[in-house]
Amino acid sequence: MKRKRLWTALAATVVVAAGAAAWAVLSQPTATSESEAKSAARAVSEAQALLNAGLMQSRYQDFTGAATTFRRVVALDPDNKFGWYNLGYIAQRDGKKADARAAYDKALKIDPTFDSALFNEALLLKSSEPDHAIGLLKRVVAHNSKASKAYLHLGEALAKKGRDDEAEDAFRRAIAVDPKLHPFVPEPFQDSVSPPPSRGQAGNTQ
Repeated sequence: MKRKRLWTALAATVVVAAGAAAWAVLSQPTATSESEAKSAARAVSEAQALLNAGLMQSRYQDFTGAATTFRRVVALDPDNKFGWYNLGYIAQRDGKKADARAAYDKALKIDPTFDSALFNEALLLKSSEPDHAIGLLKRVVAHNSKASKAYLHLGEALAKKGRDDEAEDAFRRAIAVDPKLHPFVPEPFQDSVSPPPSRGQAGNTQ
């Protein structure tokens, strides 16, 4: 009987010990997650500071230095769309089409509605992949009806594909937003998309 009680007590001890061990194991990831969260927050904060530094370098035409800084930004914060976008811009400026496209794609994977990345990638692909460029420009104007230059480039791309009716509509929308773009409309479309008369000229017979 004593031996039975002894085994019962030992079994209870094992259960308690196992329970304590399980609790310790389960609680560890929480502590690690908190530590990782703080580390991630510091990385994002540092990335933002570097982003500002890179923009300043770009402003002073130090594009080589800026590219290095923006690479540090995305190394610290891979979800920083502005870091990827600026890398794309510099690569596009330097004629590195593949690098520019890859950087813009990463920015757009983070934010599919990032107008600047959509627009720049469209210009990058306008000659080589007009259909893709048209798709990108349509995404811009779909949620930004004031994107006059996007409409203008969309019209040009559509005109080159022989889609004149769609091109004319795009040119008309571009001019409606910004009449100053009219001289940039291809000549065959200029008459049909003339900007409206300015105020004070309507009905003037002179």
